[in-house]
Formats: sequence, structure tokens, C-alpha cells
Amino acid sequence: MTSLTSPARVPIPANGVDYRGKVVLAPMVRSGELPSRLLALKYGADLVWGPETVDRSLVGATRRVNPRNGTIEFTRRPSNGGRANPASEDSVIYRIDPVREKGKLIFQLGTASPEFAIPAAKLVAADVAGIDVNSGCPKPFSTSGGMGAALLRDPDRLVSILEALVREVGNPFQIGISVKIRILETAEKTEELVTRLCATGITGLTVHCRTTPMRPRERAIRDQLRMIASVCRKAGVACVMNGDVTSRDQALALMKEYDVDGAMIATAAESNSSCFRTDAEGGLLPWRDVVHDYLEACLQVENRFGNTKYLLNIMIPGKNKEFQEAKASKTYSDCCHILKFDDLIPIAIRVDEVLGLSGKSVYFGNQQEESVRSKVVQKAMQNNESARAAGGAARPIKESPPVVNGGGPIRTSSIPPPAPRPKPDDTNGIDLSVPASQAPQKAEVTV
Repeated sequence: MTSLTSPARVPIPANGVDYRGKVVLAPMVRSGELPSRLLALKYGADLVWGPETVDRSLVGATRRVNPRNGTIEFTRRPSNGGRANPASEDSVIYRIDPVREKGKLIFQLGTASPEFAIPAAKLVAADVAGIDVNSGCPKPFSTSGGMGAALLRDPDRLVSILEALVREVGNPFQIGISVKIRILETAEKTEELVTRLCATGITGLTVHCRTTPMRPRERAIRDQLRMIASVCRKAGVACVMNGDVTSRDQALALMKEYDVDGAMIATAAESNSSCFRTDAEGGLLPWRDVVHDYLEACLQVENRFGNTKYLLNIMIPGKNKEFQEAKASKTYSDCCHILKFDDLIPIAIRVDEVLGLSGKSVYFGNQQEESVRSKVVQKAMQNNESARAAGGAARPIKESPPVVNGGGPIRTSSIPPPAPRPKPDDTNGIDLSVPASQAPQKAEVTV
């Protein structure tokens, strides 16, 4: 049971967020891009972690405010990567919605040294509510560089990274610094590590209740959890649990059972992020409703189609007859057509144009005239009218402005303009209170 006395608490910075009492989306590579985070927030996640982003990939990136929907994008020119010709366009490394993610986004950093962690964290610090250091990923791409779970074998290095981030980023930008770990082979070793980490000035610690060699299919081990929570509480640091948490109701029950401050949902949210809804709120939604909302979010932020398909392959039941067709689609418009999401087709056609996918469309690739687009819109509206006549619920048609040349997401009426946010002086005069379409050119910052 929770102690009746008031425990010590590390102060939460002005622009930070307290992890206590929160059920949150876990950081997941490929599965934690902006559309997935927006969907989790829509369904009730209190906070969202973005996918681990390696510090070296971020250092030197350009920060830009997209002029069509206000999303913040961090871009850079890809390395040659063995190609005969160098890349001619910048790639988006990370994308943020400064309105819907305001005060709710935790940026997870993959790093092996303060030297690269500091400049990378400074680049995003004014746009997020916290920086979380990944010291739990067991995958070779992370551990081979001395990052992720490799830091658990080098606690001195991990401590130095956290202390430097608190001093050089957390304090100046007034956001929290946290860390995500795995349990060690023995409770004694875990306790020693957690005690050291809690003394660095962090505001939160997430523990994945598996050892480094364990894989997701193996059951989480929670016998060290109460001890870890106790160490964190004595230091005033919030403790979040991760591992086999599948729903908001279960998360709240586990938080009470193990006396931890928060809980993190990973793979369950990957397949159906309505798991953040309580049973009282209706629980899990049908997969078609979730997929529709996900595709709508992807279109709003112009998500890379390959990443969208990756998630669709998880979200759409494999035995469903539409699965193989959707899996084989090469454009948003074809995908929406296959899934019978007629209300999304008009914006899907426009996004395909911006992404350079129009020529690959089976149904719409050779139909670029405005009259054809109008017919698509008209058909969708007629379908909605038919649904109303039959007594069914119709989805509204979302009109969107014509495509403007250049990169960046399409503006839709469902994304409001960015809201004002206090930020340090070194953001180079970026004013997020100004609609993105009026943003000055000097909104690009390079570190």
C-alpha cells in the first residue's frame, strides 16, 4: 500500500511533465511515428514517447515549421549509403505536432556519450516535454554503438550522460530528463544501478521488466518492481513500469498492485491503440474504426507511405480478405479505395501527389484532372447521403486546399494552427504562435 506520509519529489521543471498517475505509449522504432502517437492521444494516452532517435542522426539536422499544417520537422540530407548518386532531397528524421502533442511528447534519445547527446537534445528541447535516454534496447543496431542496453554494462558512462543532460539541457530548457532501463541479473545489481541513476537529477525512470537477453514473447519479470519503485520514491523520482501491459484498466491495476507511479503500453498499442480506453469508455474499438482514424492521421501529417503500410500490416487482421490487397497497395488512394474509406480518398489523392506516388496508383494514377477529383468527392458525398437515408452514421467529407509545390504535409481543417509556447532564447526567433503559413524563413535552425 502507498505510504500515508508525503514522499520526497524531484521538482518538475516549468516546461516538463510529471509521470505520476500516467498511462503512456512506449517508445517503439517504426511504430512510434507521429500518426501512431496522435492516435494514442486521441484514445486516451496521457503521454507518448517517440521512437528512439540516435543522437548522431540528429546533430546537424535542420528544424523547419511546415507551412501547410504547422508540424515541426527535423530534416537532413541522407548519407550516400552506397548509392551511385548522392541523395538530392532531405529526409524527415522526426516530426512533431506542436498543438496536439504539446506537453505530452517525450523524446527518446539513443546515445553513447555526452558529446553527441547534448547538441542533439538541445535541437529538440524547446519542442518536447522531456528527454528520455534509452538504456534498455537490446537490438544490435543500438548496442553495437554502445547505446541502449550496452549502457547497463557501463553505468559510469550512463550516469555521465544523464548528469550532462540535466545540467546542459534539462535546467536551461526547463524540461525533465529521464531514463529507461531493463532489470539486471540480480535484484542487488538492479538496486545499485537505480540508486545511482536517481541521484543524477532525473525526474523519471522507466523499468522494462525483462533482462537484456529476454525477448517480448517471454513473460515479464515483476519480482524486482516493488524494490525499484521504493528506491525511486526515496529519491523523489517517478517510477514507470513497462512489460506485458495491455490495457489502461490493467495498467491502473498493476500500478496499484506494485506501488509504481505509471505504466507504459507497447505492443498492445501497436495493433490497436484504443487499448488506452477504459472498459467504462467502451474498451477496444473494431479494427476498421482504428485503421480509419490511423489513415486519417497519416494523411494529415503526410506520413511516409512505407511506414504507414508497416503499421497497417499489424493493425489489419491477417485473415481478413482485405489484408493482402491493402498490403500490396502502393498509394494512399488505392489503400483507401480497397478499405472502402471513400471519405478519405480526396485528401489521399492530393497527398499521393505531394509524395510522388500518383503514378503508382491503380485506380487514380492516370486521373489527375480536377473534374475527376470532383467526381471522387461527389461519389463520397453520395455514399454518405445513402448511409444517412439508410439510418447509418456517415463520416464527414474533409475538403482540403489545392496542393502547393514543395515538401511538407497537407493542411487539413482538423489540425489547428500552432499555439504559443515559452521557449529559451536560442530557438532563433521561432514563434509558434504565428500560423505556419506566415512563419518567417529563419524558422530553420541547424545545430
